[in-house]
Amino acid sequence: MEGAPSNEPIASPRRTPSQQRSRERVERMLAAASALIAEEGSDAMRMGEVAERAGVSIGSLYQFFPDKRAIIRALAERYTAESQACISATLAGVSDAEGLRSAFSELVDIYYRLFLAEPVMRDIWSGTQADKALRQLELADSRANAGFLTAVLRRLRPGADAVALETTAFLIWQMGEAAMRLAISVERHEGDRLVAAYKRMALRELTGE
Repeated sequence: MEGAPSNEPIASPRRTPSQQRSRERVERMLAAASALIAEEGSDAMRMGEVAERAGVSIGSLYQFFPDKRAIIRALAERYTAESQACISATLAGVSDAEGLRSAFSELVDIYYRLFLAEPVMRDIWSGTQADKALRQLELADSRANAGFLTAVLRRLRPGADAVALETTAFLIWQMGEAAMRLAISVERHEGDRLVAAYKRMALRELTGE
């Protein structure tokens, strides 16, 4: 069934667009899928709807995306790449505890605002819990982002145990993702409090203050 969760590997696109016209067509397909997810959720989205809104034939859609899960994976990979670039850039210049406090707080706020504003990202993020392949993608993303945080901690604590720093960074990142999921699932005023509380707890562990 098209909308059912699956633990099978997500099919990769059958063909990678090499020409400008093909790339533009794929962009229309992803934009159409994103709009449909925002309107009705990924469970309700159908391949025929994506093709119709993108202005392409269903056959053309299947050339690049063999099923709906491949579209969702492509969108997830795009958001993952964008977030990793943002996190890397924000943490790259951190050299002291105050810089870490400022950069980490900024990243938490950016993520929170982004997930409040982007229903597509919320839908995809929620969907990862029901799909093993997407969970693996999310886990790899989390490890990569924790790696940026680990690099900062090593600069701030050069004599500390490297494994312990990696563990701390990874756990804090995972807890942050859980906190975000909770915050966007409750009323906004409560979500704001939850995010603020998470920042305080995480920063105490990261900076020792």
